[in-house]
Amino acid sequence: MSELGLFWLLLPVVAAASWYFARRGTEMVSGARVDRLSSGYFKGLSHLLNEEPDKAIEVFLSIAELDQEAVETQLALGSLFRRRGEVGRAIRLHQDLLKRDTLSRRQRTDALFELGEDYMRAGLLDRAEGLFADLVAAEVEVAEALRRLVTIAESERDWNKAIAHAERLEQVSGRPQGSTVAHYRCELAEGARGRGHLEVARDELQQALRADPNCARAELLLGAIELHQGEHARAARALERAARIDLDTLPLLLEPLLACYQALDDGRRAREFLAEMGARFPGVAPVLALSRLIEREEGEAAAEAMLTKELRRHPTVPGLRHLAQIGLRRADESMRPLLAGIAELAERMLDQGAGYRCKRCGFGARNHHWQCPSCKGWDTLRPQHRLLAE
Repeated sequence: MSELGLFWLLLPVVAAASWYFARRGTEMVSGARVDRLSSGYFKGLSHLLNEEPDKAIEVFLSIAELDQEAVETQLALGSLFRRRGEVGRAIRLHQDLLKRDTLSRRQRTDALFELGEDYMRAGLLDRAEGLFADLVAAEVEVAEALRRLVTIAESERDWNKAIAHAERLEQVSGRPQGSTVAHYRCELAEGARGRGHLEVARDELQQALRADPNCARAELLLGAIELHQGEHARAARALERAARIDLDTLPLLLEPLLACYQALDDGRRAREFLAEMGARFPGVAPVLALSRLIEREEGEAAAEAMLTKELRRHPTVPGLRHLAQIGLRRADESMRPLLAGIAELAERMLDQGAGYRCKRCGFGARNHHWQCPSCKGWDTLRPQHRLLAE
């Protein structure tokens, strides 16, 4: 949370404090103390709005010293400590706050959550997990506690635990978690596949598709397993389903899918699929794949003619690079330096671009990730359909 975000966090505290001070102003012996507390809140907020967090912390510390019972101020101060990286101070403050016997149920819950956030920020995931698990067991803010437990399980890559928490979260909140659970199942399948346990992997992927029938990742992984086992027809069907579920998976599956078509000696089906994808997919990947297929079946001249026609309609850097590479194999010696220079320049341009970008946080990556390394969203990285695409 930013300092401006903390302004909105503290605004209700200020409003309540102003009412409290106005109501009790004639009852309290020390009018100066009331004035100092009331003006202190606004002074601290002023520092936050002026991007002076260090001065704001000093003000709120002085307020906390004057009014030890201001729980909301203590919570806001601890949150500010944590967001500024002073996690140790935040932990001590929230631990001390929880020692009070006068806290209401709401205040104690808020303090426990803040302490759990402190532990997570400090990397003390076992402590955070125990705290949030206790809240779930006590049936206090169950949905929010479960969301933290899901995050912790993801951080520890404990996918079975993440599945259990996510499924419980769906029951409690009523919000579907099938898409997320399917990715957890895919992670388990990837692990099993890496250990050579293909049947275990296949079972996990079937469960992923039960959780989310539109999980393109599960279909893609099933296709890879079928291809590994030499089941080219089954592999092709799974990979085709993945592409039709989510067009943006096309760059990931074209190479194995074309290998399936080649093994099946089914050039007609390959051309039909690539033509379908070329009409629907906004990038150049199916066009390049079709040019390679034409080159293999009809020769370089036919591939060059087809690609030149497509690039006149939709010019792209990857297409230009591929066209230059075809030309290098066919051109005479006088043209080779020029074509080599064009291919090299296109390669350098591609090296400078992000092939994928997260639709949620904007993180850019050269390669595909199923989980965004920045915001941790699942299946949020999308290929960039620009001149520097794919």
